[in-house]
Amino acid sequence: MSKKIEKSNTKFEDDLKRLEEIVKELESGLPIEDALKYYEEGIKLCDKLEKKLSDIETKVYEVKNLKQLAKRVDSDVDLELFK
Repeated sequence: MSKKIEKSNTKFEDDLKRLEEIVKELESGLPIEDALKYYEEGIKLCDKLEKKLSDIETKVYEVKNLKQLAKRVDSDVDLELFK
């Protein structure tokens, strides 16, 4: 179980699918020892997914700001040409 979490280069969708599988297993009524192992794996996956989402949000923010900055620079350049 935990080997899947250690792969840091897994895709977000793959990690999310694995988390969904864990939830199904937990809902199926496992012995407490097995449930605890799945729960621990699920918590680690949640943390990993949250970090990935945060990284994605940061990249989107940076791209958006770069686009706005580029527009501002373009308009500043245009203004300089007409002086």
